[in-house]
Amino acid sequence: MSFKFRSRTSIFIHDLLMVPLAWFGAYWFRFNLDVIPDEYFYSALLFSPVVIAIQVSAFCAFGLYRGVWRFSSMPDLVRIAKSVATGIFFIAGCLFLYNRLEGLPRSVMPLYMLMLLALLCIPRFVYRFWKERAVVERIGQRALIIGAGSAGEMLARDLLSNPHSGYIPVIFADDQSAKFKREIRGIRVAGRVEQLPDLVEQWDIEVVLIAVPSASDSQMRRIVEICEGCGVPFQTLPSVKELLSGAVTKANLRNVSIMDILGRDPVRLDWQRMKSSLADKTILVTGGGGSIGSELCKQLSRLQPRKLIVFDQCEYNLYKIDADLTRLNGQLQHLAVLGDVADPLAVRQLIDSRKPDVIFHAAAYKHVPLLEGQVREAVHNNLIGTKIVAEAAIAGGVERFVLISTDKAVNPSNVMGATKRAAEILCQNLNQTGTTRFMTVRFGNVLDSAGSVVPLFREQIQAGGPVTVTHPDITRYFMTIPEACQLIMQAETVGEGGEVFVLDMGEPVKIVYLAEQMIRLSGKVPGQDIPIEFVGLRPGEKLYEELFHDEEPLMETGYNKLRLAKARVYDNDAWFRQIQELTQACRQQDQQRILTLLKGLVPEFKSEQ
Repeated sequence: MSFKFRSRTSIFIHDLLMVPLAWFGAYWFRFNLDVIPDEYFYSALLFSPVVIAIQVSAFCAFGLYRGVWRFSSMPDLVRIAKSVATGIFFIAGCLFLYNRLEGLPRSVMPLYMLMLLALLCIPRFVYRFWKERAVVERIGQRALIIGAGSAGEMLARDLLSNPHSGYIPVIFADDQSAKFKREIRGIRVAGRVEQLPDLVEQWDIEVVLIAVPSASDSQMRRIVEICEGCGVPFQTLPSVKELLSGAVTKANLRNVSIMDILGRDPVRLDWQRMKSSLADKTILVTGGGGSIGSELCKQLSRLQPRKLIVFDQCEYNLYKIDADLTRLNGQLQHLAVLGDVADPLAVRQLIDSRKPDVIFHAAAYKHVPLLEGQVREAVHNNLIGTKIVAEAAIAGGVERFVLISTDKAVNPSNVMGATKRAAEILCQNLNQTGTTRFMTVRFGNVLDSAGSVVPLFREQIQAGGPVTVTHPDITRYFMTIPEACQLIMQAETVGEGGEVFVLDMGEPVKIVYLAEQMIRLSGKVPGQDIPIEFVGLRPGEKLYEELFHDEEPLMETGYNKLRLAKARVYDNDAWFRQIQELTQACRQQDQQRILTLLKGLVPEFKSEQ
């Protein structure tokens, strides 16, 4: 068993030895540093077991053995003084009851108290001075680590083992009261996260390191908000799902991003079931070069498909995801195909020749204000393009077809949402016409996707502002791109056909809060360094989004954050006649008729046009 000088056992032994030393030292001083007369020496020897037992009990009662020598301070001095005074009170009382203090000179008790205080306090403060001098000799910023768990311990170990790390870990902060006043790697857990501003000032902290990779989005928001009020820089470790190797080092530290604050709730995925469903399959991803599609391709590459086909009409995006897949998995067979989902010949030829087993349909136009004035293009790509791919999937004997939809499809107030809702209905109806199983996955905004609010705010902040927000009360659901893609794959595994899966997006977030946090994370003050301007709702934009319709009761699937909305039933024949009319209107470029027919397909679509 290893023995450390700063351990609680060593501190206890030290204090235990100090009691008889102070007791006999008091007698020695009483007799002017000369030989103690025999009668008094034997009295001291007789009383010593009682003195030791009572005094050590007082030490334990006042909590002197918590391994805090390195951080001895005035509160520790007060505890020592209280324990010594309490011990003397009970020692004197016991000896008085025993023999009326016979053989105990009156000056011994005050001398004992002073000597015991000196013998207990001086070594503690000498040790603290020695350790702090050793810390000062290191080069780097004085760091406070939030999180005294395994990640915090590994981070502290890495920083301590490298004198040139640039950081000197000084204290921990943690909300678990059981860890208070304890030491981890010789570093004290000094308080709670709420006490951060006081701890930063008291310990001259220059940087805060957040080592809580398992924190939920709400917990991370709270920590970041407290850090922002401390006036010192702060960094974080990635989330649990990003620390796959289990190693936590200084290299893992990075600046806190908006993705750390929103969408950090851990997702429990059944990777084994997903692998059994998708491994050794030929998978086609339409829109595979976009934000969702490209990340979906990267996630699918982990499941060892037989072949991954990426279909996209943007040449640069297609080139980029093709290069990324080669870099990530050189063994993966993948094919990049340039084409448009609204081109029937190209789609049929691709499916007939490559014979995919599963199709993830991510191709869609999604920018709400842009599509309000271009109804034909929105319908042509989002609805007719989906119809072309879906019907080719049935003709080609594709096993499963997953439509990636949006929360804007629920009670749509814009053209984009209406086209996605029509695509959902299309897939539900087609599920009854062949062997292909159709399912829909619906979710809200994805952080940092192309054209989303996060990159826009980032550009505006870099330009010095202003940051433009449409309305002070507007809210949106947010999820990270990897999390959304993983849940899409989980839905494909669970689906039997005809379902609308809804991803649990947590609580909606005010866009103005998002803007304020991004400004603060850039080191600026909202409203002072970077102004926020409210510019009014854009065409087709709602104050808040919904994830399911009132007539779509939600059911649990047994998987975290994946729920099932009971799909509504439509008359197939009547609905397909309407979509044929809509297709004809698109060929004729009749914008107003397209809009009228779209409202007929989606009765809940409310538009100002």
